[in-house]
Amino acid sequence: MENDVLTQKIIGAAIEVHRTLGPGLLESIYEEALCHEFDLRGIAYARQVEVDVVYKGKVIKGQRIDVLVEQEVIIEIKSLTKLPEISMAQILSYLKATGLKRGLIINFGEKMLRDGIRRISL
Repeated sequence: MENDVLTQKIIGAAIEVHRTLGPGLLESIYEEALCHEFDLRGIAYARQVEVDVVYKGKVIKGQRIDVLVEQEVIIEIKSLTKLPEISMAQILSYLKATGLKRGLIINFGEKMLRDGIRRISL
């Protein structure tokens, strides 16, 4: 994925949150703090966006994107010491379901946030 301006802004905001709060809090705390940082920086977002899964013509509800930024980038927030493999599959399914092309997994559980950021592009 190219290092586009929007994902750079998102990562900058996430780094500020991590620098201020550090690791070890609940995902919901990081989501709230990150969205507040987006507000401070004038970045548009939506939280807990419902995503439908279609199975053999049937729409199944229940999936939610943590944060959708500027209607372009899906953010999956984690707060774990080690990121499970399923996290990648999860964000790929969100991208496929929405038709969007870019996503970020941000794991605030890492000691250094740069080690907890995964860029995903279709």
